Amino acid sequence: MLLHGFQPNEHTFNFLFSACTSLSSPFLAQMLHTHFIKSGFEPDVFAATALLDMYAKLGSLKMARHLLMPCRSVVSWTTMISGYSQNKLYEKALDLFLTMEREKVTKPNEVTLASILPACANLGALEIGQRIEAYARENGYFKNLYVSNAVLEMYAKCGKIDVAWRVFDEIGSLRNLCSWNSMIMGLAVHGQCCKALELYDQMLREGTSPDDVTFVGLLLACTHDGMVAKGRYIFKSMTTDFHIVPKLQHYGCIVDLLGRAGQLQEAYSVIQSMPMKPDSVIWGALLGACSFHGNVELAEIAAKSLFALEPWNPGNYVILSNIYASAGHWDGVSKLRKAMKGSKITKVAGHSFIEQGDQLHKFIVEDRSHPLSNEIFALLDGIYELIKLNRSSFACDLDLDFN
Repeated sequence: MLLHGFQPNEHTFNFLFSACTSLSSPFLAQMLHTHFIKSGFEPDVFAATALLDMYAKLGSLKMARHLLMPCRSVVSWTTMISGYSQNKLYEKALDLFLTMEREKVTKPNEVTLASILPACANLGALEIGQRIEAYARENGYFKNLYVSNAVLEMYAKCGKIDVAWRVFDEIGSLRNLCSWNSMIMGLAVHGQCCKALELYDQMLREGTSPDDVTFVGLLLACTHDGMVAKGRYIFKSMTTDFHIVPKLQHYGCIVDLLGRAGQLQEAYSVIQSMPMKPDSVIWGALLGACSFHGNVELAEIAAKSLFALEPWNPGNYVILSNIYASAGHWDGVSKLRKAMKGSKITKVAGHSFIEQGDQLHKFIVEDRSHPLSNEIFALLDGIYELIKLNRSSFACDLDLDFN
């Protein structure tokens, strides 16, 4: 176009920003954005939204957030929330949604709700998710299959299986593969493994074909219930019956299943036969199984691969050290400790979330950075004193009973 003497206008750039997203090139995105500015164009709502969408989908979320500030339409809010959620920055997605809600200027639409509910699901923010569901029903958005599926997934991931069942039944004949997958996965993860397999059979009877996500749920069900033969059959069925090529997740599930059942050599053989390079999840599953069953030889093989893939992860060193200690290999324990000290590897503090109203609080061990930390620790001290008092009373009661 430029070679023929035609100059782009604002609409040309909007199309280019959308095209750039599919090329997955942050460098090209910045180059186009720079050219847009140098051409003297002022970003209107459409251009700003197209830019925001481009940066968010390419993972350049700081730039996307910067663009959001001056131009806040429901589309730009939703694009930013979706960008955070798709990049697994669920806390930021939820924080932005709550900011949008507090400002009371822009009302979320069905796309906004379908974008924020997965964040609630992955954070376990059940109360906020329930409030979003109520809003969706009040405004007629629940009829949108994307929204109702997102509600279903939220309840399934949060362990509210009975509520998830009700939503699944409510969707009824409109159910698509995503609906089936969410329900199967929820049942598998929360211990209702036989029901997950029964639901899969029902899905096939009703004419819906599975995809790779379906088989992750099925293999998880077999793993959690120790159904080795069934797991082998399902894993084989992927390729023979449905021509679905297993991915890393599927290999991780089958290795975990075999490892938990004590079939360590078979699990290792599966790893060796993989057409792709095993990742840390797969080697971690084997190492965990070796820890449980006390196999030092395979543990060393798994740990060696993990040290190469995750040299910064102290958990792998700790697990192998415990395996050595259980087997009485104290030289191995000593070598690992020296290696950790030499590499300055330390354990990362764990954290937990507590939901209160429309806020999600994050806590780390011995953390005093929270603004209400003094009140929190004072309350904990009070609880601790009550526990000590109750223990003393219980001990006295025992003495009285025995006397």
